[in-house]
Parts: sequence; structure tokens; C-alpha cells
Amino acid sequence: MITLALAGKPNCGKSTFFKAATMAQVEIANYPFTTIDANHGVAYARTTCPCKTLGLSGCTACKDGVRFVPVAFIDVAGLVPDAHKGKGLGNQFLDNLREADAILHIIDASGATDAEGNPVDAGSHDPREDIAFLRYEMTMWVVGILAKHWPRLQRQAQSKLSDVYDGVAGVLAGLAITYEDVKDAADEVGIDLRRASEEDLAPFCDLLLQKTKPMLFVGNKMDTASDEMLDALKGVGCMPASAAAELALRMAAEGGFIDYIPGDLSFTIRADAKLTAAQRTGIERLGLLMQKHGGTGVQQAINRAVFELLDQIVVYPVEDEHHCTDKQGRVLPDAFLMRRGSTPKDLAFRVHTEIGEGFLYAVDARSGMRIKESTELKDGDIIKIVSTRK
Repeated sequence: MITLALAGKPNCGKSTFFKAATMAQVEIANYPFTTIDANHGVAYARTTCPCKTLGLSGCTACKDGVRFVPVAFIDVAGLVPDAHKGKGLGNQFLDNLREADAILHIIDASGATDAEGNPVDAGSHDPREDIAFLRYEMTMWVVGILAKHWPRLQRQAQSKLSDVYDGVAGVLAGLAITYEDVKDAADEVGIDLRRASEEDLAPFCDLLLQKTKPMLFVGNKMDTASDEMLDALKGVGCMPASAAAELALRMAAEGGFIDYIPGDLSFTIRADAKLTAAQRTGIERLGLLMQKHGGTGVQQAINRAVFELLDQIVVYPVEDEHHCTDKQGRVLPDAFLMRRGSTPKDLAFRVHTEIGEGFLYAVDARSGMRIKESTELKDGDIIKIVSTRK
């Protein structure tokens, strides 16, 4: 399963974002380091279920044609400048990012918290200053890991006892960094790791992280941020969001007051909703906020991380290609996120290792045609795997 991590300085709204995305019970408070230990949950990437376009009845895995595919979600402890030196919760925060495939960097767009997450007057801190420091802290953390091993790695490389790229990949294996990642980053930066000094490692590590831990900037608290600041943040690639608004909408939908599916651009107040005047006014304000910004930004951020940063597609494995069902007759019961460029054989291994090992061929349920193991899968493909093993 893909893993997304929420990162950022303390008190920027990460825990609210996490709760809104997962509906998990977490502590939310207006002070630094509300989160001490990482919170783990499940969020969902939103896509369109093929059942609607294909006219398949009986699909219970979607809601009105909207399909949600699970991704692991982590809310880690807040980061402050010089965390790589142990300041704040330091290395505990950075260590929690090991398992992340991509990172949502949550920024307080309202400017109501300083660089260390302490409350200040709204607008008195420029949130653009918070964008660069997270990548810097992560880079210096990786530099520190490599520096501990650098004399040994260089000795081994110079004596030809090992390949320096292989050695670096081995040291960073816990970050899911491969030999190819190391080689590509070194080539792009233009350094020879066999002769590089520790001072040369920072630009190499920075690019390595960009390749292996891509990051999306999310300007949270857009409901209390000025339009000028939101425009400035968009100018540096930061998308707006309001985790508080999303959480309020999900709770209102759960309570039966509104009809809302996460990621919708609007909602409908139910005719039978028993709301006080204050509650109705509050919900209507949320509607105006969504109209202004095109939703709350929470589901949109998750989708951008999954489908843009990680370049994933959604593929549906089935047993019966004629009815798009499994053995129990359930319509499109499973949906897998796969990296773009994946093949039917890759899908077979995702379903089960033994099915992958016994792979014979696949059938495209839409066309009814047999396809080769090397065929590149497309988003929304419905595939039957034929294997010698079940």
C-alpha cells in the first residue's frame, strides 16, 4: 500500500488534516507538539468507478460512481529548524518519514504561527519561509547518515572492494532508496561519489530526496488566510486547503445533515436536517468557502500526491471478464493503485505472489482481448489474470 506522510512545523494543522482525511480520533490543540508519536491511519485516493461508464449494476464498492482506494497515512511530530541536530523532536520526526512514498508538507497559510509553531498574530509570519526549511532539514538528516559511513564507503570504493553507489544505497536502504536512485542523482548533480567529500553530499542528497520522497506543499487554514497570501503561496507552488472545513463537512455528513462525498466541490443540505440557525449559517459559510476555492483542498491534495507526485493509476482485477466480477459474483470488488508503466504480470504479483509466479496471460475485460505480460496497463483497466496457480 502507498504511504503518504503529513509533515511540517508544529501547530500548522497537521492533526486536523489527518483527522479530516481519516476520521481517526487524534488530539487536536493550539500548541506546539500536540503530536508526540506518529499517528497512523488510512486515507483514500478518489477516482471514478468504471461501473457507471460500463453500465454495470450491483457494484457495492463505490458510491454514486465515486471510488475510494486506500492509502496509508501518517501524521508525524512537528518539525522545527535544526531538527537534524536534534532540536525539538528532531530525529524522531525524521525517522518517521522513512516509510513515506510521498510527503504532504502542511503550511500555516494564515501566518498565525512562527517558525517553531508558536501562536502569533495572524499574518505576522510569512508562511513562504516555512516551505524551504523542511527539505533542508531532511537533506541534512540524510547527509548526517551518510557522513557517519563516508570514510568507510570511500576506502572500500578506492580499493575496489565495492561499488560506492551500491554502498550508499545499502546505507540508505531504510529509506527505500535503490542503486538506480543513487546513480541517477549523482549523474544529474554531476559528482563522482568515489572522490566526493562530505561537503559535496548536500546537493546530491537534496536531489536524491526529491526523486525518492516527492513533496506537495499544502497551505492549510485558507479560511483564515488573506487572499494576498494565498495568491503568493500559489505562486510558489503551494495549494490552498482547509482541514477544519473538511472535518466539519465530514462530521455533518456523518450526522446526516448534508449530502457530501469527500472531494466534491459542493454539498447539499438535506431537507430533513434539523439545524439551528447558527449551524445552518456555519454550513452555508463552508459552501461559500468551497465555491471560492474549488473544494476544501484535503481530498484534492491526497489525489495530487497519489496521481501526480507518485504517478499512479487504478487497475481492477477480476475473475470473470464478461461480468467484471470475482468468484463470489461481486462487481469490481478490488481496485489496486499501480505505478504508471506497470504490466499485467506486475498486477498478478500484486494480487498474490503465487499467481504472479504462475502467470500465463491476461485478458482486457473491456475489449475481451488477450494481452501480453509486457503490455502497459492504463488507468481504469479491468484485467483478468490467467495463471497456473490459484
